[in-house]
Amino acid sequence: MYKELNESELASKCRVGDSLAADELYRRYAARLLTLCRRYSSSLEDAEDLMQEAVLKALDKMPSFSYRGDGSLYAWLSRIAINMALNNVRKARNQILASEPVPDNIPEPTAEEVAGIPQERLLDMIASLPEGRRSVFNLYCLDGYSHNEIGKMLGISPKASASELAKARIQLKKAINDELGKHN
Repeated sequence: MYKELNESELASKCRVGDSLAADELYRRYAARLLTLCRRYSSSLEDAEDLMQEAVLKALDKMPSFSYRGDGSLYAWLSRIAINMALNNVRKARNQILASEPVPDNIPEPTAEEVAGIPQERLLDMIASLPEGRRSVFNLYCLDGYSHNEIGKMLGISPKASASELAKARIQLKKAINDELGKHN
C-alpha cells in the first residue's frame, strides 16, 4: 500500500507520525541520501550517520514540508542533509583555510580515463580531500552553488571558496592520475 503513495501522500502520512510511511520514506530515499552524504563525509560510516540523522530530522520537520511537485520531497530531504553536513564543516572551519597547498603541474586526465574509474573509487577520492576542499568541491561542482553562496554557507570569502575549489581539483587530478598509473 505505501509503495504506491506519491510524494505528497507519503509526506502527509509522515506528518501525522505514521511509522509505516516513515519506513517507506527511508526505503525510497536512504540510498540516494547516503550517496549525497558520502560526498560530504570522510568515511562511509560518517556518511551513514549523517544520512540517518538527516532522515530523523526530516521526519521531525515534516510539518514544514511543502509539496511543490514531483521531486520536491527528495530535494527537501537533500537540502536537510547538505545543511547538516555544512554545519559539521562550519564547526571545523579553520581546516578550510589551513589545508596544505598543492602544486599545479599535474596533467589533466581525459574524460574517457575518468569514466573508466569506478564511481565508488571516485567518491573515495573526493572523500580523501580535506574537509573544507571537499565541501567547496561538492557545493560548486555537484550541487551547483556559486562561490558567493558557498562563502555565505561556510563563512568564508568567495575568493577563498574559489581558491579551495582550484586546490581540490588539483588534488583530484593527482589522485586520478595515480589511480591510472600516470606519474609525473
